[in-house]
Amino acid sequence: MQTIKIPIGGKDLIIETGLLAKQASGSVLVRYGDTVVLSTAVSNKKDEYQDFFPLTCDYKEHVSAAGKIPGGFFKREGRPTERETLISRLTDRSIRPIFPSDYRDAVQIISQVFSADQENDPDILSIIGASAALTISPIPFLDPIGAVKVGYIDGKFVINPTTSEMVNSSLELLIAGTDKALTMMEGWAKEISEEIFIEAVKIGFENLKIIVDHLKQWEKKNSYEPFVSIPKEIDDLVKEFILSRISDVYNYPGKQERNEFYNKIFDELKEKVSEDSYNYLKISYEINLNQIIRTLILEKKQRLDGRQFDEIRNIECITGLLPRTHGSALFTRGQTQCLSSLTLGTSIDEQRIEGLYPESTKKFMLHYNFPSFSVGEAAPLRGPSRREIGHGALAEKSLANIVPADNEFPYTIRIVANILESNGSSSMATVCASSLALMDGGVPIPRHVAGIALGMIKEGNDYVVLTDIAGEEDHCGDLDFKMAGTEKGITGFQMDVKTMDFSFEILPQVVNQARKAHNEILKVMNAAINKPRSEISPFAPKIVNLKIDPSKIGMVIGPGGKMIRKIIEETNAKIDIDDSGIVSISSPDIVSCQKAVDRINEIVEEPEVGRIYTGTVIKILSFGAVVKFSGEREGLLHISEIAPYRVNKVEDVLQMGSQVKVKLIESDPQGKNSLSRKQALTKEETEEEKSKHPTSFHKKY
Repeated sequence: MQTIKIPIGGKDLIIETGLLAKQASGSVLVRYGDTVVLSTAVSNKKDEYQDFFPLTCDYKEHVSAAGKIPGGFFKREGRPTERETLISRLTDRSIRPIFPSDYRDAVQIISQVFSADQENDPDILSIIGASAALTISPIPFLDPIGAVKVGYIDGKFVINPTTSEMVNSSLELLIAGTDKALTMMEGWAKEISEEIFIEAVKIGFENLKIIVDHLKQWEKKNSYEPFVSIPKEIDDLVKEFILSRISDVYNYPGKQERNEFYNKIFDELKEKVSEDSYNYLKISYEINLNQIIRTLILEKKQRLDGRQFDEIRNIECITGLLPRTHGSALFTRGQTQCLSSLTLGTSIDEQRIEGLYPESTKKFMLHYNFPSFSVGEAAPLRGPSRREIGHGALAEKSLANIVPADNEFPYTIRIVANILESNGSSSMATVCASSLALMDGGVPIPRHVAGIALGMIKEGNDYVVLTDIAGEEDHCGDLDFKMAGTEKGITGFQMDVKTMDFSFEILPQVVNQARKAHNEILKVMNAAINKPRSEISPFAPKIVNLKIDPSKIGMVIGPGGKMIRKIIEETNAKIDIDDSGIVSISSPDIVSCQKAVDRINEIVEEPEVGRIYTGTVIKILSFGAVVKFSGEREGLLHISEIAPYRVNKVEDVLQMGSQVKVKLIESDPQGKNSLSRKQALTKEETEEEKSKHPTSFHKKY
């Protein structure tokens, strides 16, 4: 067994191999604190050529790792959770750039959490474990990578902050890379400046290189042969033919037009070779076309659709498009279009989350859908893909920190973002459309969030950074850098690369170019709607929150829930009470909410001597009446306090069930209350009652 111990973030990162899962191509056990992850790497030879690299990364959390038994009927883990899917994607995106570009054998990485201390997140251990398992395996892997998480707490950067420390952080940056280049970044921020973000990346990069340096002591030299070798005569033919025609591409600024242009070139090439060479022709055509497009953009300093490198496509924003949703917006940028709809719900609609960590709830959700028609293709509708889950999570993170807290806006918020057209950065279009929908729905967000994607094409020392990349530039380029933020700062980000040439030195230019784009997009969004609507949709539920003394929760609920059921029946409102004493009251109309508030206030408020209440006569006595007031409290209304004249018989004035206005004139600690009806009367009411009973009045006085 071999062990590496790496001091990082104030703790030891321990990586072991040689004990577990020895039949895998590579297997390591990674430990940080008491969190332990097993990562394995396996490769299978492919008999047929395919035009993509079949890499699969799976991350699995066994809740037994945290000493828990799964909920539900089956009592075992089932389909991947959203969190497992997102961490699987993090691992994939971190290591994919490190494989040879022409490698086509199937590779599977599996990371399993076997122990979780609930303080040290296994996400970075999954990435490090995948890198270490590949490093010791015979699978061709160009360079080891490291990964760290960076927080920003009380003005200081913290490496690999714990879960409890992250509560106070204004940044979560997960970064991966080799000792020379960045391969992946993702995270959220609370409107931090570009300077803080760049410094965080720099510190994260310096720390992940420590991990890489240690992994290199395990590094093995791996060799492989490309699956297919293209005959030189075919490769030369393809290259020369594309070069002879490619300059015409600038005559086709639209995506569909260019696709037809490329297909026409390929069809003409097919006529020049035999059918036996079609497979070689297809491979060569794709490789050469991508490379020639890259070279063309670099040499001509002009993008295929005619834009400048830092130019954004035309933007259009429309709000209130859907009549019965609680808010909606359509955001169109070039040939990318997103329709976001907002739904407001109550606490009953919160998402409950189970897993390694203690059960929690989520009040803000954003779900992203990418139907095939958005790119002009036909495909069956299925459940959300990993890509859809990942894009939705990025947009959700980018907006989450500007969504108001529960005590400011007590609604559960769900946004559904449907991509109707796609030609580059639909996730950032989702951020913009969803920000517009929030304002259209009257959600009191302080300002808009805009998102933009940037790309890069780099050959040697020559490179260009492209703002608002289209799909083709993403496919042919080396970088997909997404950044979202408000006018005050950054709120979300994600980066993927396809090259080992994205160094830290290029990052400031990319970030500054993104900031410029943000400002332009925010101007257009603010022109459409620049503040939340003053009222929420009439179709949304009305919610009122009330804080009561936790010791009085039992009074509101009543024996066996009798009291709360009675209030619900009387007011037609839904009522939820948590252990802290927060009462959430919801109803389709505000009048019902207010009725419920008044009833609950009556129950929980302390009786105030001298205050006037409306009560109900519940018992008639020879010397007075018992009146229920202020919820379930009872008080004695003595016969002498019933009226401003002599009352011979209680029934002459009061009957069972009568509503009566009374004043609390005395209350002792034992809960005995004395009431007066005559003292609750106004001067005019007193004179009126006296005039109706003059004889009784004069006999007494």
